[in-house]
Amino acid sequence: MSSGGTEPLFPLELPDASDAGPREIAPGAIHVPGWLSLEQQRWIAARFGEWTRGPVPLRAAVLPGGHPMSVRTVCLGWHWQPYRYTREAFDVNGERVLDFPEWMLRLGRKALFEAYGDPVEAADFAPDTALVNFYDGAAKMGMHQDKDEKSRAPVVSLSIGDSCIFRFGNTHTRTKPYTDVELSSGDLFVFGGASRFAYHGITKVLPGTSPKGCGLPGGRINITMRVTGMS
Repeated sequence: MSSGGTEPLFPLELPDASDAGPREIAPGAIHVPGWLSLEQQRWIAARFGEWTRGPVPLRAAVLPGGHPMSVRTVCLGWHWQPYRYTREAFDVNGERVLDFPEWMLRLGRKALFEAYGDPVEAADFAPDTALVNFYDGAAKMGMHQDKDEKSRAPVVSLSIGDSCIFRFGNTHTRTKPYTDVELSSGDLFVFGGASRFAYHGITKVLPGTSPKGCGLPGGRINITMRVTGMS
């Protein structure tokens, strides 16, 4: 099943210079401000619009306690629901999710190389799912670990739209120590290695900060590429 739309944008050359260059937040956790150009952000935002039209629509996942998340999600490759992956969205409409697009695989490898500088690790990176989250101005995400994957490969995260406060913690507890990072439109964040299972979350979105030309007039898109380790 196709992910829809044309796919000419990637691989385009990515900008050589970001706002501040890679910043290590914790061992294995790298923030690269301004990694995506406005053109690339706008193109991805258009793909997001296509993904939300189905076959599995944008939805708020329901936690085991029965409470819906404030973040709404559409998935590629594998469908995520708390706390497992399936090919079909049995908790929504039973349809199979869209395939993980080839351009996103290439983009994920470029992102990993940008973060870690290891061409072998980047070439071996084979993400097979993306959780694409949409945050409105009131959405948050509590501190959690990404541990539903069988693989320990890094997670690659891209932000488009409004800025947010991203809290990146430690691997043992949801409380301190943690570092608050402002993620802006176009930013890349990668976490793997010693930080692969660090607790992290979104404490708030900053409405009105979406840059003109990014393709998203309000709210925030966050794409996290992962390796499920499943077949």
